[in-house]
Amino acid sequence: MSSSISRIVSNWAPRLRFMSLTGVCAFALALVILGPRPAVAQEEAASTEIEYAVPSELAAESLLLDATYAGDRLVAVGEFGHVVLSDDRGVTWTQAKSVPTQATLTGVTFANKDLGFAVGHDATVIRTKDGGENWELVYNDTESEMAFMTVYFENENRGFAMGAFSFMVETNDGGETWEERSLSDGLLDDYHLNKLFADKDGDLFIAAEFGVVYHSTDKGRTFNRIQTQYEGSFWGGFGMADGSVMVFGMRGNAFRSFDKGATWQKVETGTDKSIAGGVQLGSGKIVLVGLQGYVGYSENAGKSFTEVTRADRLGYAAVTDGPEGQIVVFGEPGAKVMPDDMEKAREEVGAKITAVVGDDNS
Repeated sequence: MSSSISRIVSNWAPRLRFMSLTGVCAFALALVILGPRPAVAQEEAASTEIEYAVPSELAAESLLLDATYAGDRLVAVGEFGHVVLSDDRGVTWTQAKSVPTQATLTGVTFANKDLGFAVGHDATVIRTKDGGENWELVYNDTESEMAFMTVYFENENRGFAMGAFSFMVETNDGGETWEERSLSDGLLDDYHLNKLFADKDGDLFIAAEFGVVYHSTDKGRTFNRIQTQYEGSFWGGFGMADGSVMVFGMRGNAFRSFDKGATWQKVETGTDKSIAGGVQLGSGKIVLVGLQGYVGYSENAGKSFTEVTRADRLGYAAVTDGPEGQIVVFGEPGAKVMPDDMEKAREEVGAKITAVVGDDNS
């Protein structure tokens, strides 16, 4: 057994027990991945019979974990290999015609309106060249039980997929071939890498476990570890128009940096519910989503948030711009449209809640 696999096995049990205590719902359980690192994943992909996602009229009403725009088209991914498409900003949805996996898909990105990539369990990477209608399997290891949690492309050729236990692969030819690599030479961390994103200047950041954020100033060729003042897991993050970045995760904890991660300021999220997704809308408004129906609205450029708890009390993992005056939230019940205005949202989908925010170390 290699030293890296030994380290993973020795650390797995206590970390799984820790995560079981966080009260995560179905979509967050996708973050708990078991198993050793994949070996020759591309060779196995060629020799394994491919199972395609099954057409379902309820695909857009089942668990969806991530979403992004491909030009004017909204593309969301989730369980059972579901990929759903909307050409009216989330009002109506159709299912992709051909998706060569039934694995849970956890992340999606597009390099342009046609070329996109989605990742998920079983170290799965799929690619589309027609805006999400049809997909092909370009990386897979069904035996490893590892998972990719996030995907990012710098351009049409160069991109990364990463996830459990710091497992990471890189492509420099648009997904034709992939190479396993570490975050940086000499960096032996095995934290779950939950979200890779860029700031306004193109610096890359990774939201990870145990209050760790990784930062790259060279387009992902190397990463530096940053230990924040928080000790819990970060599940997501994004860059903002003013150049700052925000990361967020367990028990309503969110932190913001205005200096490339050198220092972090705690953000008042108005909740003690765990936060899984967030976005700065085209209007400039900032919205966060998470467990137990949490939707957080900021009217002051992300300095603080007010909670609107959806009446369904379900878990949400991602949020995007929607039709005019609306947002689309994605999670356990699929894709749901709701107002981008806090007061209108309270009237339509729930009640504004004043929650006790957990301590920095909770």
